[in-house]
Amino acid sequence: MNQPFDDLAAIFSAAVARVDPRSMMTDRLKLRGNRLSVETETEDISIDLQKFRRLVVIGGGKAGAKMAAGVEEVLGDRIDVGLIAVRDPHVEKLTRIETVIAGHPVPDNRSVEAARRIVEIARSADERTLVITLISGGGSALLCSPFNEAGHLLGLAEKQEVTRLLLASGATIHEVNCVRKHLSSVKGGRLAAAIYPATSINLILSDVVGDNLDAIASGLVAPDSTTYADALAIVGRYRLEKRLPENAFRLLNEGAIGKLPETPKPGDPLFGKVSNVLIGTNAQALLAARARAVELGYHTTVLSSQISGEAREIAKFYLGIGKDIRKRSLLAEPPACIVAGGETTVSIRGSGKGGRNQEMALSFLCEMEKQPADTDGVYFLSAGTDGTDGPTDAAGAFASGEILGEAAAGGLNAEDFLNRNDSYEFFDPIG
Repeated sequence: MNQPFDDLAAIFSAAVARVDPRSMMTDRLKLRGNRLSVETETEDISIDLQKFRRLVVIGGGKAGAKMAAGVEEVLGDRIDVGLIAVRDPHVEKLTRIETVIAGHPVPDNRSVEAARRIVEIARSADERTLVITLISGGGSALLCSPFNEAGHLLGLAEKQEVTRLLLASGATIHEVNCVRKHLSSVKGGRLAAAIYPATSINLILSDVVGDNLDAIASGLVAPDSTTYADALAIVGRYRLEKRLPENAFRLLNEGAIGKLPETPKPGDPLFGKVSNVLIGTNAQALLAARARAVELGYHTTVLSSQISGEAREIAKFYLGIGKDIRKRSLLAEPPACIVAGGETTVSIRGSGKGGRNQEMALSFLCEMEKQPADTDGVYFLSAGTDGTDGPTDAAGAFASGEILGEAAAGGLNAEDFLNRNDSYEFFDPIG
């Protein structure tokens, strides 16, 4: 790798280190005698463990295994029982907390079984139980409990199809989660309802724009501000009414007219025993990236932590910024580093393999090829801080004129791969 790529990797690594799940647990979770405290920039919670007979750890998410490893390091054999759902290969060696591997980004039978077991543990908790819940991105799929109440029995295949349709439609993560919450027996605060009357401390690693607690992992333990009517409106916005499985569409309709109980809302008494703690965010990662970029000698600007939209379109925006800096020194004087984060989406057009970050890098290359003026010396990296991008073993991809040249030499046409959402197969042969 040459210097710009090395620097990009170092800047990204600094962002990853700031939101490393295990480090965040050991840094923010402290055990002093019998007192357990959670200390963040905004929270300072202290609990006397002698008030509880049992300590239980449950949760789900791609960062769950590292979070659990950190919790075990702090609490050790004080943990009576634990179970977390993670995505392969996000696994750690644990001694007190059991790990189950489940499906992501589309839930599978393992996701259903994981949710069933975790709800069973939650419902066994009483007023003398302290429940620590570990929640991170991916929890929506990894803990899947299709709605099974009031005469409605939603099947896994139907829930899978709803998820697939929403992901392929280009719906935002907030919209996807709104619908999933109202087709679930565990999301939208329903896990918190299962834990009640036990006391719960929920340690949450955000992967959504705005860090809304009711959106991260579909708000398993947070009050839900959305309604069945909102979910139905999203289905209509993407014209999925006739494509949605009949049972799912009927369930949303009956919920919208008040025939089904809503998800727990803000003000529900059950949340009086719930402490939700946001321990890591995209914004914190960006600030760490900025600090590293400054150390490396770049004039650095953090653009935003809340960029959203179609990945291939956002790429054009970033290239435009790079060209303006090269030509006019807008935003920053060269050598410049622009740092940004958020949650983009991909509308599925083909049957290729990739993820939102790789697709953004590929689109960046396509735009460089179409508009080569002022792109010399522009280098781009799009990557996910959780270490995986889509159903691949990559976290993201780089883009530059040199990479475009390597691809051309190898007979790879960037636009062809972009048209079929096949970013991974484009970048893999050129390393």
